[in-house]
Amino acid sequence: MGKRHEKLGIKQTLQKHWMDFTVQMMLAGMSKEEIRAELDNFLATQKQSGGTGERGEKTYGIAVSLLASWFSPDHELIAFRDDALSLAKKLPANEWFPLHWAIIAASYPFWFNVAKQTGRLLNLQDQVAQLQVFNRLKEQYGDRETVARNARYTVRSFVAWGALKDAEARGCYKKSASVSVVDTDLAILMLESVLHATPDAKGALGLLLNNPAFFPFQLPAMTGDFISQRSNRIDVVRYGLDDELLKLNGQ
Repeated sequence: MGKRHEKLGIKQTLQKHWMDFTVQMMLAGMSKEEIRAELDNFLATQKQSGGTGERGEKTYGIAVSLLASWFSPDHELIAFRDDALSLAKKLPANEWFPLHWAIIAASYPFWFNVAKQTGRLLNLQDQVAQLQVFNRLKEQYGDRETVARNARYTVRSFVAWGALKDAEARGCYKKSASVSVVDTDLAILMLESVLHATPDAKGALGLLLNNPAFFPFQLPAMTGDFISQRSNRIDVVRYGLDDELLKLNGQ
């Protein structure tokens, strides 16, 4: 398991408008040094609730590290990020939600795993309790306080992004209306994000299209041939009669 799959890396509620702001600076041609400096100034006056006020240097430093999945990704994610940025150029900002989701999932597998466990629970019931998500994650990461804390911040990020909404009972959440992803290039990028977030970097196409980590979205049906023609980073392997396996090149 690589270093990206060992780190939790989610330690505060991530606001979607911070992600939008980061992409807008990238599209304006700002360097990663300029973006980091701008984010330092911007986040220094942001409260976690979205208001203004003093923030500790450590707190907003963590926020910048999360936003860096856009402007300073790991080396193996640069081409993936570049394609995401190309899609952002042609999509209006109010349709960037799936892009942000894919970028964060690929960069922080813990985020992906929280989304997957949340989606699995929502497939079984109308609402999910925070404690249920925590218990499932503990099976994978162990019963550590950092797991519960990071999971709590991640789930609250889902709420802040509109993927979940608060239920009547404290600590419980309901699924928001699904976002339809109609751009097939965007859908393929989202499938690729799962491959990056998965240690063996492969998965059956049918399972990827219906991955519970995509609980906020509705992805279009696509064939393996179509995906391989549109992406130069995904290989398709056929097995059985009709089954197709997607994997990252070189895996």
